Amino acid sequence: MCASAAERPGIRLRAPAKINLCLAVTGRREDGYHDIFSLMAAVDLCDTVRVVPGGTGLTMHCSAPGVPEDESNLAARAARAFFAAAGRPPAAAIHIDKRIPVGAGLGGGSSDAAAVLRGLNRHFRHPLAPEALHRLAAGLGADVPFFLSARPALATGIGDRLTPFDGLAPASVVIVYPGVCVPTAEVYRRLKMRLTTCQKKSKVSALKARSFDPVRHLRNDLEPVAGSLYPVIPEAKSALLELGAAGALMTGSGSAVFGFFADEDKARQAGEKISSRRPAWFVHAGRLRAD
Repeated sequence: MCASAAERPGIRLRAPAKINLCLAVTGRREDGYHDIFSLMAAVDLCDTVRVVPGGTGLTMHCSAPGVPEDESNLAARAARAFFAAAGRPPAAAIHIDKRIPVGAGLGGGSSDAAAVLRGLNRHFRHPLAPEALHRLAAGLGADVPFFLSARPALATGIGDRLTPFDGLAPASVVIVYPGVCVPTAEVYRRLKMRLTTCQKKSKVSALKARSFDPVRHLRNDLEPVAGSLYPVIPEAKSALLELGAAGALMTGSGSAVFGFFADEDKARQAGEKISSRRPAWFVHAGRLRAD
């Protein structure tokens, strides 16, 4: 009797969330996308992705209600792309234990897809070189290449051109997702293009001094637009600042916001207070990954 996917040994991977410490929109492209300049870092909020190679075809399961469990899911698309690039028939079961809120700007779907690529490539003894894996990831989505290593990086182009960044120190953060899903395309459509202070300040300091100051350098060009559409975003940001965050910012196109705190105890206390005041919000007190 053949073992089911649940019984067969699989590959378990952690798929971390990311935050944008700076996000400057630097231009509009002819293909409809926007060029950005962003400093991205992973945090210790993670999905767990289990990939079980073998069987017949691709199957997909996710613990979060409403997440597609067919091949429209980015993780399933990643698996199919890997098998095609590796010259193998598509055969795997994918299981995602979802902890990263969906549609929050934290990159959970992209991280899950990158985990699938990493896991399958490792299982089949690296048929794809790092450069080929990066190209495959970039074809799936702008954030996917970052999650192949999830190390701090400066992202340019549409977010797929990455330069490692070693100027971050470990830090305590609180992430708040106030429960609204922001339509990214609408935020970009309403954005008024300009040369941003984020680009002027953070590009010089980050690339030359190789350091990042969460008080001086936090900036997200999309935050004013998203905040005007969804007032709960500035409300969540204000809650973090009122509870002692050294700096706070919306990540990506929202609606999650994060705040930097002096230490783990202060972050935990702030997270607990926000959770008690707004129990419908998702709150995570944790750490920024600086390596």
